[in-house]
Amino acid sequence: MGKDTIVIREIELKDNPKIAKAVRSVLIEMGVPKVGTAYEDVSLDCMTETYSNSKTKYFVLAQGQEILGGAGIAPLDNYEGNVCELQKMYFLPEARGKGFGIKMMAICLDFAKSAGYEHCYLETMPYMDDARKLYQKVGFEFIDKPMGNTGHYSCTVWMLKKL
Repeated sequence: MGKDTIVIREIELKDNPKIAKAVRSVLIEMGVPKVGTAYEDVSLDCMTETYSNSKTKYFVLAQGQEILGGAGIAPLDNYEGNVCELQKMYFLPEARGKGFGIKMMAICLDFAKSAGYEHCYLETMPYMDDARKLYQKVGFEFIDKPMGNTGHYSCTVWMLKKL
């Protein structure tokens, strides 16, 4: 792989500080509150360990040693049912608008299906228009209230997709 090649791959231990920095950078750029969002998640600093069992997986968008973004799948917290959550899907500006979002979603949703989940849930912000359009494009639909309890009370848009 050349240094200019951008790939989607599973997260590795060395990626932990880089993905945490990338996610927090995007959240700040978008004006997302630091409380009640992924910004304050303890798991953000130990993503490899957080996504290390058979029902979880996190993927990064990598260019050489740089991490340009990522997304993951995990069981929906505090929910009874076979539902996963698309988590921490954020890309740095240089990775946006190049089709990586669609590719990342396909990889994440394929994993979710193979892990046996029946639905995929996500939470986002009302002003993240491009993200919402992407989610709708791959089949997510808006729902009226949150599912489970992710602790992300500042996220006020909820979506669900049947897998």
